[in-house]
Amino acid sequence: MKQATISTLMIAIISMMTPISSHALESIRVGAVLSTTGPAAFLGEPELKTVELYIKKINAEGGVLGRNLELISYDDGSDANKANSFTKRLIESDKVDFIVGGTTTGSSLSMMPLIEKAGIPFVSLAGAVAIVEPVHKWIFKISHTDRMAAEKVFEDAKKRGFTKMALISETSGFGQSGHKEALAAAKKIGIEILVDETYGQKDTDVTPQLTRIKMNPAIQAVLVFGIGQGPTTVTKNYRQLGLKAPIYQSHGVASSEFARLVGAAGEGVRLPSPALLVVGELPNSDKRKPILSAYKAAYEQQYKEDASTFGGYAYDALMFLVNGIKVANSTDKELVRTAIEKTNGYISTAGIVHMSATDHLGLDSSAFQMVEIKNGKFQIAK
Repeated sequence: MKQATISTLMIAIISMMTPISSHALESIRVGAVLSTTGPAAFLGEPELKTVELYIKKINAEGGVLGRNLELISYDDGSDANKANSFTKRLIESDKVDFIVGGTTTGSSLSMMPLIEKAGIPFVSLAGAVAIVEPVHKWIFKISHTDRMAAEKVFEDAKKRGFTKMALISETSGFGQSGHKEALAAAKKIGIEILVDETYGQKDTDVTPQLTRIKMNPAIQAVLVFGIGQGPTTVTKNYRQLGLKAPIYQSHGVASSEFARLVGAAGEGVRLPSPALLVVGELPNSDKRKPILSAYKAAYEQQYKEDASTFGGYAYDALMFLVNGIKVANSTDKELVRTAIEKTNGYISTAGIVHMSATDHLGLDSSAFQMVEIKNGKFQIAK
């Protein structure tokens, strides 16, 4: 009995002296609300796959500050109300340390009040400028804004001699914000919007709206502002009606999946995009190329499908948090938030980021690459 007691004591002492592995420490809980089903699924699916892939890689390499990352994710089905409910669950039940997601603008905007109240660093993947203007203490964004996209499109159109255009935008949160920003950008750059139409995110036919555009022979080009399946429907209907004016899309469809879905109807479509879609055409001197190439290779090796710019945004969001934790040398939420806010010169798949207390995005339109679909593939627009 005495021997057993001594042995037990010795085991306890040895255990105390043995270094604790990262598996034994409490994990860092990363929450995610993504649209892996519904109209925005082709954005949300690569986002989730990316976060899963890189959390696994980070943990295999020893974690962050010696602790594993634990992913707790929910699919909002492209529904902003569900995104709000899942965010509440992440905060109150799952007790997450940080949150990424909000695939769509609507989802991100519905999540933000809960996150601000809870005081949790959040990196949004959505496009609307309203996510970061005005600046909210705990809210950051990594994807390019609708304002930047509209300005990039109209600048390109004007260079090509197009000053009279039509705008057709989605009634989703992204589409509504994009509509507002496009009208402002058009006025700023000197583009006249002759016809202004809208369509629903789940509409399967938009020929009535496009017919009204067709009836105005003065229109030189058209800008479509939407995400998910809607822009595919618009593009196919556009070609079916025989419209000849060039089509522009927003970065809401910057994915090889869009090119595949529209098929021949997409030929000649132009849009502003992160450089990931055309990384092979970038010069070796481009500072973004190593990051883009590494992400593309890792994703495609794992999933046997083309890497997506939306997956790239998820990579950036996760790495922003990881980098913030490392810089802060802590998981304290305020310290990590401050570290993210001071990000300067960080190279992401979206571009080179310079954040500040007055700018929680840190990108400008130079981070965009104007691309065009040629023979079913995206190329740098000439």
